[in-house]
Amino acid sequence: MQTKNAPDRLECFKAYDVRGRVPEQLDEALAYRIGQAFVTLRKPRRVVIGHDMRLSSRGLADALAEGFMCKSVDVVDIGLCGTEMMYYATAALAGEDVDGGIMVTASHNPADYNGMKFVGQGATPIHGGNGLREIEQLAASGHLTAGPSPRGTVERPYLLPDYVSHLMNFVDTDALREFSFVANAGNGCAGIVVDALERMANVDFVKIQNDPDGTFPNGVPNPLLPENRGATSEAVRRHGADMGIAWDGDFDRCFLFDENGAFIEGYYIVGLLAEEMLRREPGAKVIYEPRLTWNSIERITQAGGVPTLSRTGHAFIKESMREHDAVYGGEMSAHHYFRDFAYCDSGMLPWLIVAGIMQRTGKKLSQLVSECQERYPCSGEINREVSSIQKALDFVRLQYSKEALVVDETDGLSFEFDAWRFNLRASNTEPVIRLNVESRGDVELMQQKTDEILALLAQVG
Repeated sequence: MQTKNAPDRLECFKAYDVRGRVPEQLDEALAYRIGQAFVTLRKPRRVVIGHDMRLSSRGLADALAEGFMCKSVDVVDIGLCGTEMMYYATAALAGEDVDGGIMVTASHNPADYNGMKFVGQGATPIHGGNGLREIEQLAASGHLTAGPSPRGTVERPYLLPDYVSHLMNFVDTDALREFSFVANAGNGCAGIVVDALERMANVDFVKIQNDPDGTFPNGVPNPLLPENRGATSEAVRRHGADMGIAWDGDFDRCFLFDENGAFIEGYYIVGLLAEEMLRREPGAKVIYEPRLTWNSIERITQAGGVPTLSRTGHAFIKESMREHDAVYGGEMSAHHYFRDFAYCDSGMLPWLIVAGIMQRTGKKLSQLVSECQERYPCSGEINREVSSIQKALDFVRLQYSKEALVVDETDGLSFEFDAWRFNLRASNTEPVIRLNVESRGDVELMQQKTDEILALLAQVG
């Protein structure tokens, strides 16, 4: 495969992964060079490659594989899958000389985007701080050549049944049969797992937007956007389901709806899952992040666990999980990490485990989260574009630093007061600043302070 002239820097390389418009920022020639650069820097023996349903994904995955094989590296091509299936395969095959993996996906970005997520041996994350920048620099240089003979090989194992069986180890599948679930794959890749669970575990699903379709006929699969939640909510109510589940495109995040069709903020699911994982392993450490904290800390502590703070973002959470051997870690953005899933995030395990909690306790999902919602009402994450993120942080710091009881800068600014707290931080993936506010049982105060901080940000412009 011929390479074209490479720029000095590659706009599609981000802090944690690769994401850009196809073909302007990411094309098959660049994918080929990325594969070569990965080999040159990390010297793998075998690598896993998976891809999502985007129209450009198969071509990019094939070019990536060619970059590996031309340098004598064998490829395990697992085909159409979700990101966590690549994590699973890389970890499960570590004893068979697999020491790296790449998922071709742009998750919830628009249809004309694509990207890549990288892991090393055992599904350890590769990001800007531990090798991704070097891959970018080498791929950008164009100074890459094919390796010596023999050429690498490609195999295409069918790992879906093994992966689904692994998921089922986390929950009593008999309990799942007591419930009806609305499953909204958003025309992403989650539908292939929904179908497999339906066959293998006899789970009762009402399936909507289930077929993978890279044209996104029902819009980009991103349930964090309020306008994308209506189809799931309405289906739950119409079919009288016990729970609704919606996923993003590569299903590394799942979003839950209660039996009334109400969307449940991911913050409250973190506390619920932490409590359950600590029931299974009392005294373990649980990772939480700075954006919203009071409910998480309370639930972890009351369950006998050790709350352990980490910076927001999958690379930081995974490193903290491994460093502390934490049983679970959660982000309010609906990323949930499990030690027994190679310390990686899964979009399937959360809803399966929550269903198990419902069966064990006899409570509906709304009952499981209602007390926490009342005790710690939150704003949900609010994004704002500002002229200067640093200027905005400095301006807000000046307004609140004298009154704050606690100031924490683990990630952005976290200020705590008697009855309310907030976190303001720069996005790791977008040019915006993100605000989260919570209070101790006072919705009006939470809303008042949210409006107050947003007005300050508007002054920065």
